[in-house]
Amino acid sequence: MLIETNKHVFLVDPMLSEKGSMPSYTEKRFNPQKNPIVKLPQQTKEQLSKVTHCIITHLHSDHLDKAGEKFLRENKIPVICSTNDAEELKKRGLNIFKIIKYWHQSEFQGVSIDGIPAKHGYGKVAELMGNVMGYFIRYKNKSVYLSSDTIYTAAVDKVLKSFKPDISVLACGSAQLDKHEPILMTMKDILIFIENASGHVIANHMEAVNHCPTTREMLTEALKEKKLSKKVWIPDDGEEKLF
Repeated sequence: MLIETNKHVFLVDPMLSEKGSMPSYTEKRFNPQKNPIVKLPQQTKEQLSKVTHCIITHLHSDHLDKAGEKFLRENKIPVICSTNDAEELKKRGLNIFKIIKYWHQSEFQGVSIDGIPAKHGYGKVAELMGNVMGYFIRYKNKSVYLSSDTIYTAAVDKVLKSFKPDISVLACGSAQLDKHEPILMTMKDILIFIENASGHVIANHMEAVNHCPTTREMLTEALKEKKLSKKVWIPDDGEEKLF
């Protein structure tokens, strides 16, 4: 994902590996397939040449893989990350530019970024999945909430209702591992998130990794039933939109 302003191009959570070059995330619950299960969009190389900064929400390989790390290292891309991940990313040779704390605001070049708590799963599996950070980004008169890999929590609810983002990016794949409860929002909570969002919602994290059962088609049908379709953009791979 890329977020572009007239000053910056933010690359978010780069997974840049070739199709099928990484292990399957599930072997039993869903059809085992090597990841990613799709090719990178055709314009990827051109778009990456524009990147000015990178935002990293957490360190799972479907958000930062070896190819993504190599790109960031070789191009010395300034990285924005959670205070919990900064030391590890420094060890990997990345150029740490801004370290963000939960519920604290950081500013640079007309952009402000708040760190938002995220919980990567229902029940005990969240502890196994480790720390994750969402981000609330403001630039001029526009705001974007990157909810990251999270379930619906009090922190998520607070951002939607108090911060009122113009755009919210929501991971909708309902990912599950071979054991434990889901590690992303179930459809029920996805719809609650969308109902509570004050602005547009961009639905992502679907049909690219093998442990995400919710498809674009499934989400589209659920949105129609709830009459929420007009609030949500479900992009195809490589699709761009001006907000």
